[in-house]
Amino acid sequence: MTHGNDAIAVIGGGFTGLVAALRLSGAGYAVELFERGQTLGGLASGVRMHGTSIERTYHHLFRGDADIIGLARELGISDRLLWHRSSMAIYYDGRIWPFMTPGDLLRFKPISIVDRVRVGLAVLYLQRQPSSRRFRGQPALAWMRDRAGERGFSVIWEPMLRGKFGRFADIVSMEWLWARLHVRANSRVPEDSVERLGYFEGGFNTIVSAIQDRLNADKVQIHTDSAVEAVSGGVSPTVTIDGKVRHFAAVIATVPSHVFAKLTNEDVHLSSAYRRQLESVQYLGAICLVFSSSQDLGGTYWVSVNEPDAPFLVFINHTRLIGRSFYDGNCVYYAATYLPHDHALFSQATRDVEAQWFAYISKMYPGFDREKVKECHLTRFQNAQHVVDCDYERRIPSFTTPTPNVYLANFSQIFPEDRGTNYAVRDGTRVASLVDAALKSRSRPRHTQDP
Repeated sequence: MTHGNDAIAVIGGGFTGLVAALRLSGAGYAVELFERGQTLGGLASGVRMHGTSIERTYHHLFRGDADIIGLARELGISDRLLWHRSSMAIYYDGRIWPFMTPGDLLRFKPISIVDRVRVGLAVLYLQRQPSSRRFRGQPALAWMRDRAGERGFSVIWEPMLRGKFGRFADIVSMEWLWARLHVRANSRVPEDSVERLGYFEGGFNTIVSAIQDRLNADKVQIHTDSAVEAVSGGVSPTVTIDGKVRHFAAVIATVPSHVFAKLTNEDVHLSSAYRRQLESVQYLGAICLVFSSSQDLGGTYWVSVNEPDAPFLVFINHTRLIGRSFYDGNCVYYAATYLPHDHALFSQATRDVEAQWFAYISKMYPGFDREKVKECHLTRFQNAQHVVDCDYERRIPSFTTPTPNVYLANFSQIFPEDRGTNYAVRDGTRVASLVDAALKSRSRPRHTQDP
């Protein structure tokens, strides 16, 4: 089926934009996708390491990520989505403590046995709540301090939340934290007693490439290195690139909300109240170091770094999850943190950041040898995490914007779940359905009564 000359512009080549373009081109529309960077995939975009692609930021899937698992099946690559046994630990007081099972919690000596039981009961209670609604309006830090005990709170929960949200940690919603724990608790299949996480053979570039192949087959025009300068709505909404104004039947912007506010700055359809709504969503940036080494540092995939002086929030032994064979027998690691955009690390020289972080890795793993690092990539991202406060839900903009035939879909609209590729796939499908329905309604003949 075709829809004549109804061309649709999709701004942003992350998973939301890619899937929106996929759905609309599959429905017969002409689609053009504009990505300001050189590669597609957004936060899951890859770099080359030892001859294969690896994400700039760590990624994995949960068993319950039905939307992206279904997309992999649809694209014929489900056999390349492999499920691996996970492991977790906490680095605290100079030691790495396993933190995967109830038994690990009971052996966690930095807090008393009473507080260990309190922490376990609090987590069990959260996992069994079917909805986030009972936590509406409650700050996560205050709730966890009350339920987990002061010591359990200060050793386990406070470092995690302050490490991720920094100065915003006190206002983060308990609904968001509930969703993080609930999703993980329900990610196991009944017949499997351990948690398994999904990762594509060849990295997430495997699914990005499969989507791109389908878009190419549908003759979607993909423009990389193409920064959109302005968007304006109307019967025939416009997109401005390199000073040239292009007309489309509809526009889908998958950029952060405050970026969308800037792109539509000259659009007369948008009220000051709507712009304030867009700009009220606060974002943090992220810095992620991925490197390879011949050294195997410990037996744990995911280590939460709960020391207050740590320069990063998490240390990940990527090849502890998926194995070393994809990287010429080398181990691959991530260290990452979230920071406000004005933090000094965003302007500090790459070699200085690497030196600081490698020094801390040596503290965590005294046998670490910097000379054995083979490949290394440091990436700094703007707008990597939105701040989900207790009043957040009312500020979420809808996919349909006040300006005609222009739509907005980004990860800040995901609530209470955290942003991720699965929800990006879901929302790319949802916004494409809205556009499809609207364009069909516009093209449908209007019936009038006979005189």
